[in-house]
Amino acid sequence: MQHFDVVIIGSGLAGLTSALNLAEHKNVAIVTKRLLMDGSSSWAQGGIAAALGENDSIESHVHDTLVAGAGLSDLAIAQRVARQAPKAIEWLIKNGVVFDMESDTADTMLHLTREGGHSQRRIVHSADATGEAIQQVLTKKVLGHPNIEVLEHHIAVDLITGNKLGLPENRCYGVYLLNNKTNQVITCRADHTILATGGTGKVYLYTTNPDVSTGDGIAIGWRAGCDVANMEFIQFHPTCLYHPHAKSFLISEAVRGEGGLLQLPDGQRFMLWHDKRGELAPRDIVARAIDFEMKKRGLDCVYLDISHKGPDFIKKHFPTIYSRCLAFGIDITNTPIPVVPAAHYSCGGLLTDHDARTNVPNLYAVGEVACTGLHGANRLASNSLLECIVFAFAATEAILSSVSPPCYPLPPWDESRVTDADEEIVIAHNWEELRRFMWDYVGIVRTTKRLTRAMHRIALLREEIDEFYSNYRISHDLLELRNLVVTADLIIRSALARKESRGLHYSRDYPRLLPNALPTILHPQSDMVQHSGFV
Repeated sequence: MQHFDVVIIGSGLAGLTSALNLAEHKNVAIVTKRLLMDGSSSWAQGGIAAALGENDSIESHVHDTLVAGAGLSDLAIAQRVARQAPKAIEWLIKNGVVFDMESDTADTMLHLTREGGHSQRRIVHSADATGEAIQQVLTKKVLGHPNIEVLEHHIAVDLITGNKLGLPENRCYGVYLLNNKTNQVITCRADHTILATGGTGKVYLYTTNPDVSTGDGIAIGWRAGCDVANMEFIQFHPTCLYHPHAKSFLISEAVRGEGGLLQLPDGQRFMLWHDKRGELAPRDIVARAIDFEMKKRGLDCVYLDISHKGPDFIKKHFPTIYSRCLAFGIDITNTPIPVVPAAHYSCGGLLTDHDARTNVPNLYAVGEVACTGLHGANRLASNSLLECIVFAFAATEAILSSVSPPCYPLPPWDESRVTDADEEIVIAHNWEELRRFMWDYVGIVRTTKRLTRAMHRIALLREEIDEFYSNYRISHDLLELRNLVVTADLIIRSALARKESRGLHYSRDYPRLLPNALPTILHPQSDMVQHSGFV
């Protein structure tokens, strides 16, 4: 048994920001499946959106967020996040993060780049590896903090709630953690628990996400009694490097923001055929356009050309992309980059209020695992890292102003009725099958027939995995597969419930937009799908 004031599950920007702000007053544990740096935040290339330019405004940032969100973004949340963006940048700089500065002025002005969906240059960045630069600085501060204990190589099994303890109120009292090195489960008591586990990208065959993005927080939150919202809105990044040995490498939105052109193999541009904004259209439009052209022409990929900007510009602004592509024999200073769409970001997640609280008391969700109402039906580029910081601040304030819950004895993990698994190959086969049919049936363009097929297959997989989980000792791979299946089921159910095409959800059977924009809310206590306003 271990006891902490706050347990944070996940070590991305949302988790580290929460930890550093809480640790001045609380005893904090950070739980991470691998190492502190092994998450999606470290892979974020573009930057953080903030209205800092002289021609920009908070109102413009809010407007662009709402337009991208296709009618489903919460106006109050969008205003709050945009207003706090300068504070978020200031906090990062104060903690030692170095952003790119303007080189052609004597003033100490941040260099602002532009990305698709933004009407102004407002992306604060550190070259083309902003996430890694931030994570390195915050990780160092976390490791040196006396009030923060880091539990690497630990994966959350399930939350310990009032329902599981037979108590009248379904509060969260802690979490069971599997030590991946010893294969032993520890019981971890916590007055407050924050889920900051990131996204769900590994539910799809092709993704820009790291291997740890298996929907863990959404799945364990759902099993604990959390409502889930808008899971049908999966953002497919338009430009993932297409190369047999390039695993999940993203080509940043900023490449198009700085003049990169999407082309067919013969060099012909095609984005203006699909949207008057061309390459600067929002991601869902660009991804569908690429998907359309690839299927229409039988292409394996399309091409993104930035070579006309010249070698010096490219090497200065995109050093990571330049060096990574060069390692695969692609010199982007004179050659277009082969790209394909790939699953990138989940706009839905555990439904939270304005202070990052879920509907389970003492349980919070911050970052991609949460549905705050900011992104609506489509996330505006570079709003994700910003959301992590703003809601980490909010969760911190809520926890510090709250009263600790009553203490109850927590039972240890019981594995007295299970045995060692005899065939681990079942896990690998089910993992592969899941990711492939999710890509084929629940991808960029959907139909009711495809979604129904996926629902039938997910039911069979869930039955197999539940039987495996009930009879054999748990393992890291089994827990991830179990969580992926739950997450996939929520995505499919949400997609079937939406009888329109909006934002990232495009259905051939329902191509029109309904007059009222309502979120899709799933309740674990019933099979009911509710379309209503946010909490």
